[in-house]
Amino acid sequence: MALNVALSRELDAFGIADPRPQQRHQVATNTAVGETRIAAAHAALECVMDPEIPVINLRELGVLRNVVLAGSTLHITITPTYAGCPAMGQMREDIEVALHNAGLSPFKVVSVLSPAWTTDWMSADTHDKLRRYGIAPPAHLSDSTHEQPIRWHTKPQTTPPCPQCASPLTELVAQSGSTACKALWRCTQCREPFDYFKPY
Repeated sequence: MALNVALSRELDAFGIADPRPQQRHQVATNTAVGETRIAAAHAALECVMDPEIPVINLRELGVLRNVVLAGSTLHITITPTYAGCPAMGQMREDIEVALHNAGLSPFKVVSVLSPAWTTDWMSADTHDKLRRYGIAPPAHLSDSTHEQPIRWHTKPQTTPPCPQCASPLTELVAQSGSTACKALWRCTQCREPFDYFKPY
């Protein structure tokens, strides 16, 4: 504190304005602008839906992992549901269009594979949306939040209840449903077929 006061007096003696208050103000302004851009990016990305399940967005699916500002560029981190997922190209394009339309350039979309995506990243609200859409949500696999290897279950750990009538009396029809990440099941009560989101 004494050094700061002495420096201010020396600058005053030579008629030089102390630049530090302006610098602190500029830093605060830049921080506020950055936080506003990040918030705007999150808002824009809330409208980017899964191209295969249009009732949930990429954040709800767990694909959208992070939004940060590096310099003047927004960095959007996404994680594919599995290696080679054919929908990732469309997801990336939809993210870029949403950010461009929101006037948030420059930005960069980055794909990361570690930690591997897991269905445990889906929230209870996401499960409800899947169920209302006619897809049985995945079984919960782990309470751990630590990085884990990707897990592919050829058979669900539990028999999924029917998303149409909620009956527990269902049977597996095929390991592949409408997409590779889903299995085809059928309800023996209402006789309706349905997709089950395989747990990773």
